Amino acid sequence: MSSIAISSIVFACVFGGAILGMSIRAVLPQQHLNADSKDVVKLGMGIVATLSALVLGLLIASAKGSYDAQSTELTQMSAKVILLDRVLAHYGPETKETRDLLRGSVARVLDQTWSRGHSSTSQLDAPSGGAEILLDNIQAFAPKDDRQRSLQAQAMSIILDLGQTRWLQYAQGSASISMPLQSCWFSGLPPSSSASACLPLPMSPCSLVCSSPRSRCLLRSC
Repeated sequence: MSSIAISSIVFACVFGGAILGMSIRAVLPQQHLNADSKDVVKLGMGIVATLSALVLGLLIASAKGSYDAQSTELTQMSAKVILLDRVLAHYGPETKETRDLLRGSVARVLDQTWSRGHSSTSQLDAPSGGAEILLDNIQAFAPKDDRQRSLQAQAMSIILDLGQTRWLQYAQGSASISMPLQSCWFSGLPPSSSASACLPLPMSPCSLVCSSPRSRCLLRSC
């Protein structure tokens, strides 16, 4: 369900509740309209407002924590993708096919990410077999000296770290805010649900690779 639909439902419920309260007030007994009754209602509204502020704070903290964690992972993955390309470049010209495959994988993930537009879902797609093909290609290298063996080992370590982080992001791709917590918030807050529309969505693991001019070299042919 999109944030606009959720906001519309919350607004309709709160506005309908206000209209219903105004209608019921005309038929309430007089003892329910005296000063003591009003004080009790004010006290109850204060408690609800305090609990709503607490729940809203938990929602914001949960969204901020999830965003910070995925932002850090994305930055690390972007740096590792660039580092892997440079390690393969230093290995020798025989890695050209593997580097082209790396660029193609990055471009494919970027295309999948931006083609969604402003999708309402935050679930990442399952990692494809591109990383496994890269791993097989790197393992198939035949190093001729200690320098190439060292570069091959570094490339193996980087590609394994990339795969682990990618699967970790996929496992963490479910909604960071549980539905019971959202229900508590929507049932206790006034119609300020527009905040739900500005909660950040997880990004694609390679969406930061092209964030700087230096990193755009990964998508160009040598």
